This record gives sequence, structure tokens and C-alpha cells, in this order.
Amino acid sequence: MKRREFITFLGGTMAAVPLAARAQQAERMRRIGVLMPFAKDDAEGQARVTAFIQELRRLGWTEGRNLQIEYRWETSDPELRKAATELVALSPDVIFVTTTPPTALLQQATQTVPIVFAQVADPVSAGFVDSLAKPGGNLTGFTNVEYDVGTKWLELLREIVPSTTHVGVIRDPSVTASIAQFAAIQSAARNFGIEVIPLGGRNAKDIEHSVTEFARGSNLGLISVATPLNLINRGLIISLAARLRLPTIYPFRRFVADGGLISYGPDPIELHRLAAGYVDRILKGEKPADLPVQASTKFDLVINLKTAKALGLTVPNSVLSRADELIE
Repeated sequence: MKRREFITFLGGTMAAVPLAARAQQAERMRRIGVLMPFAKDDAEGQARVTAFIQELRRLGWTEGRNLQIEYRWETSDPELRKAATELVALSPDVIFVTTTPPTALLQQATQTVPIVFAQVADPVSAGFVDSLAKPGGNLTGFTNVEYDVGTKWLELLREIVPSTTHVGVIRDPSVTASIAQFAAIQSAARNFGIEVIPLGGRNAKDIEHSVTEFARGSNLGLISVATPLNLINRGLIISLAARLRLPTIYPFRRFVADGGLISYGPDPIELHRLAAGYVDRILKGEKPADLPVQASTKFDLVINLKTAKALGLTVPNSVLSRADELIE
């Protein structure tokens, strides 16, 4: 090779080095953990993860190219605790988690690994963040429940069944946010002249027993609040409501799609898409402490007309006209 050609080749090679280095850095593999309090084959859990992954892809993250994802699917407290510990031990760049109980377990497991949560009802009271505007630690994310939604649930029950005087609230007494939701419903019920009775408990057996006993009364209605326990056992709750002929309000569309009567609440799928945006920002260098916790801004009303007919209910036009979706 002639001297001039060699110098040109060498100069071109050296100039290309920074570009190659930058490309290699941009495509370096990042690792995230995903903790889901669902069985792996649960349709709702899969829908949430799918939305999360789709948004990550839109933002430029692809499994096997620049992203490695470690999944954990568990439903019981001991297994969730073990899964949280395992994910933290992997030293991921960030962990994504949905709902309050597994978020609490991750917080106990690490104060350094960034955590993005979705579907957490009250992250301030739970101690996950200092405030919504300034989280202040290694956690941030998206909250899904405003406690005054309980007033809306009671209004809907009374509109559909005006004779309702007793409302059972299926909640999980082991979850702080669930206790607060029940208290808010109980407070609002006084304005409606409705007596509120706590139902449910820590497992499916508690739910079945308490709802069955409650159904012995008259002029009844049910509210299923937003808890992982209720979501996991939605099939049981929906079947109990149908068999015992109890008009029931649910917090999420999935309950109504699976045969429940009516739901009013935020879209959890959208919250999981938004959470992917926070994961993206953390992977690009931002800190959870600087990313404010965001709340749901859109609540959907969904009605299953087939279920209403099976219960012998005629949904008033005033309610139908406000519905975001009618399931025939």
C-alpha cells in the first residue's frame, strides 16, 4: 500500500472509532425486572405487560437487542417476597411493578435500585414517596385511585337499583389503601342513607363466605374495590354476584368484560403504557426522585347489558348515555 493511501486509510479508520464506540454504547444491553402479582396465564396480567412492552418498543427498546427483561409472576405473599428479593439481587437498571403489595415488598428489598410502579392507590400514605410532586427516593410511578370515587360507585348503584339500602364492600383489610377506600365509601354512604358492610378478607374463602352471608339480606348491592386480591379472584366475585343476584360495581373494565355488571374507574392498561415512559427516562439517566407521581385523569364507565338483563335490571337512559362502553 502506498504511503498516501495508508495515511488516508488510517485517518478514516481513526475517524470511525468514535462513531463505532458511540453506536456500541447506544446499543449496550440494559436489564429491567418486572414483578406481576398475577398467575402467568392471567388475561389481565398479560394485557398489562403487553401494553408496557409495546410502549417500550415504541420508545426504542427491544428485547435481545438493547434490553433484557427478567419476569416474575406470583400471587401469594411468600412467593412475591421471594420474587422481589430475586429481582433486586440481579442488580437491574430499573424494576417495574404493579399494585401496592408487591411494591411494598420491593421497597423493603432495596433503597437503591430504581422502581417504577403502576396501580398504586396511595403511594404517600403507603410510604413509597415523600410527596406526589417530589418522590424523593428510589420509587415513582402512577397512582390509580382517588378515594372520592366511592361516592360515584354509590351513586351508580342507586341509579340502577333505587331501592338499595345495604351495600357490601369487598376489600382486603391487609392493604392500607383498601382500608382507606372502605372508609371513604362509608363516609359517603351517610348522604345516601345506605348502610355499608365490610366483606371479603385475605383469601378467596373469606370472600365467598362473607358475600354468601351478606346475600341473606334484602335491598342489597355490592362494591368490589381496587385490590390485587379482588382482581385475582374476579371470576369468583362475578360468579357469586350472578348466582346471588347482587348488583355489583367494579373498579376496572376487566371485571365487566368477564361478566360483571358495571365498572367505573381508570384504565389500568393506559397506566402501564405510561409507566414504560418512566422506565425509558430512567434508563436514559433520570432519577425516580425527580419524576413526579402521576394520577389517572380519565375514568371510564363500562356496562354489561347482558348481565343487567340476567339480573332483571333495566339500566336507566341517564346511565346508558354516560357510558364509555356498552358490552352486549
